[in-house]
Amino acid sequence: MAVVVSSLLSSPVRLFTPFRVQLAVRGRITCLRLSSQRRCTSDTSNLSDDHLSPGLQKYKDLQNYFKKRLKAAYRRFSSTQDHSVVCGHHHVYFIEGDGIYRMDKSRRDPEQVLNLEQVPGGEDKTGPERGERFHWAVQRIRLSPQEKHLAATLKSNHREEPRCVVVRLAREKSPLDPSNIILTLDNVFSFEWATDEVMFYTSLEGLRCSRAFRLDMTLSGSRITTVYEENRPDVFVEVALSRDRRILSINCNSRTSSEVLLIDTTKNSLVPHLIQPRQQDLLYHVEHWRGWLIILANTGLGQEYQVVQAPLSEPSMLSWVSLFTPGPGNVVKDMDIVGDYCMLVARTPANELVLIVVPLMHPKKAYTLPLPSWACAIETKKPGLADKLEALEILISSPVHPPVPYCLYPEDGLLLSHSEDGFSPENQDNNTITRLQACSQDGALVPLTLFSAVPVEGLRPAPLLVHVYGAYGRDLCMDFCPEKRLLLEQGWVLAYCHVRGGAEQGLSWQRQAREDGKEKGVEDLYTCLQHLFSLGVSSPSLTALTACSAGAVPVGALCNRHPHMMRAVTLQAPFLDVLGTMEDPSLPLTMEDREEWGDPVANQKHRLSIASYCPLHNITPQV
Repeated sequence: MAVVVSSLLSSPVRLFTPFRVQLAVRGRITCLRLSSQRRCTSDTSNLSDDHLSPGLQKYKDLQNYFKKRLKAAYRRFSSTQDHSVVCGHHHVYFIEGDGIYRMDKSRRDPEQVLNLEQVPGGEDKTGPERGERFHWAVQRIRLSPQEKHLAATLKSNHREEPRCVVVRLAREKSPLDPSNIILTLDNVFSFEWATDEVMFYTSLEGLRCSRAFRLDMTLSGSRITTVYEENRPDVFVEVALSRDRRILSINCNSRTSSEVLLIDTTKNSLVPHLIQPRQQDLLYHVEHWRGWLIILANTGLGQEYQVVQAPLSEPSMLSWVSLFTPGPGNVVKDMDIVGDYCMLVARTPANELVLIVVPLMHPKKAYTLPLPSWACAIETKKPGLADKLEALEILISSPVHPPVPYCLYPEDGLLLSHSEDGFSPENQDNNTITRLQACSQDGALVPLTLFSAVPVEGLRPAPLLVHVYGAYGRDLCMDFCPEKRLLLEQGWVLAYCHVRGGAEQGLSWQRQAREDGKEKGVEDLYTCLQHLFSLGVSSPSLTALTACSAGAVPVGALCNRHPHMMRAVTLQAPFLDVLGTMEDPSLPLTMEDREEWGDPVANQKHRLSIASYCPLHNITPQV
């Protein structure tokens, strides 16, 4: 399959999105880098203008032009809101270029807590590209309950494995040594403090998290013990802390079943206790409220999610009592406990996001709060040590709308914007978001989200960038992206196809693709393109498709079957050899992925299904 970038240069809008374009066959990658983070590094930069062909010179000029525009876009949105600030009892912690800092009310100047240049492993190393400096970036910060210790995970620009550092925090008005790292742990994926001296964490081994550990900080040093080990290869283990910090959970999830162990952080023993043993096709997630467990479980109609309640002393499924079941067509995407209220993020039958507030004292009085029409992504803030639990801070965004901060006050039924810049909800741009549905071959209605400068009715054929994923029950990523905003301002139309295999329309949407093979996702993508062309939004000669990872499967299959439906394709770390990978159990994730793709070795039906859509095994000569 060919991946073409330069073929769009003849279109009326001379611009293309700077993705990292890759052709990959599990372990072999050929890469043309147009990375926005690295600001367009390319082999053509080493050639003198005298040795460039007209085509390469044209490409280099376009690359330089786009690099300038992209830098300007990132500068323009550099002050967008995020939830990286962490509030302690006495200080506010934040990330600055060279480390982590904190401030209190009595100090004007921040003091450094962690100096990233002091983290072991980063000294005297350079990057692979022209002496690029090896450096660390902070991913997550966790404070111990009384602000005695800080733990943070770091990611470097030249290694995949995360590193966790633990820093002892000085008392109020005591000097702080930013290089005083008391412990370093490699490959830490998730981590939470149970007490000031005890932290639980999980560790990546290869591409799996199968064990949970307990770290005890003692006067004589530290002690690490294994508290849980998972033997099933398809189960991923992580730790999480309830919003009120009362319960620490060890979550052991596969794609079709869950098992959760609880640790009561108020008890001295800190021993994990099982909630409900693993049961096929049972998925559940746990929060805590006033000595009760509030559980989001797929025990509703059609095995969709509903909210149930169980006493902390008897948490098994036999004690589960239904609290709230969403109406027909409404799909729960996330849950938080805010004071005496359960807050649900849900998607309506019209493919719009809403907030559903369930009073836990009176669950029958649940109500729905609408969100801005452009809302496509919601990020909730993890509460700090001193934050009030009666309100919930969230960020609402879309691929072309920068995050806008809101605060939910469930007792008053209010959702208020706390924006401090020009991107307030009342001052959003006139860009149009249109939610469509395309009828697939079996009659299923496939949601489409469209971003354009003018309403669909007023569109003339314009360059179109189509996004798709459709795997692992994951929703299509619709967070804000400066590149997407820039494309929209340059006259492009952005389309997001929510094909089967993802979970935008509920767990049943995901199960259909798993049970019927990935053919449904390919058919859905084909239907979406046909629908967009029929509306006059664009034409095949102006259309590009983009996907990452497993999203390359429907894109690759469509390219093999209908190569004339698009002009170009961009793939990021694509998964193209599905059949070859699933036939080789020695490869990373093959065993874990059998629930998603099937087992072509033991099941002939699975083999035939995978062979029918596998991009690599269906390449044909094309003119």
